[in-house]
Amino acid sequence: MGALSHERVEAIFLDCLFNNGEDTSSCVLGPGIAFDVWFHPGRLNSHREEIVAMLGELPTAFKRSAGGGHSFLEACNDKYGNQWTGFHTNMEQLFQLGIAIGMVECQVPPELWPALPGGKPYYVVNM
Repeated sequence: MGALSHERVEAIFLDCLFNNGEDTSSCVLGPGIAFDVWFHPGRLNSHREEIVAMLGELPTAFKRSAGGGHSFLEACNDKYGNQWTGFHTNMEQLFQLGIAIGMVECQVPPELWPALPGGKPYYVVNM
């Protein structure tokens, strides 16, 4: 079992958000499905290695070098077939962190999402 857990994803996600009173002029966008967020670049960078490790725990189909991308709906399981979360929120948080560090790309523009299974996007992890 790897580093991927809903507790760790949420903890990193919350740590990377801006705190009240911080200068937001250098924010890093993390576009999402339900809402977009803006991350603190320093804290985001401090978690980069762990975010990459967690993305590496997703099913092989998500990796550009192997499967070429997969449906958001399949991100609840890890590469071993174990369910790491039962909440779309945690999956979205992981992808938002991945997008913000340049390791994840959404493969379909939002206006086409309704035509996809469950109306959810497809993502590819750049590894």
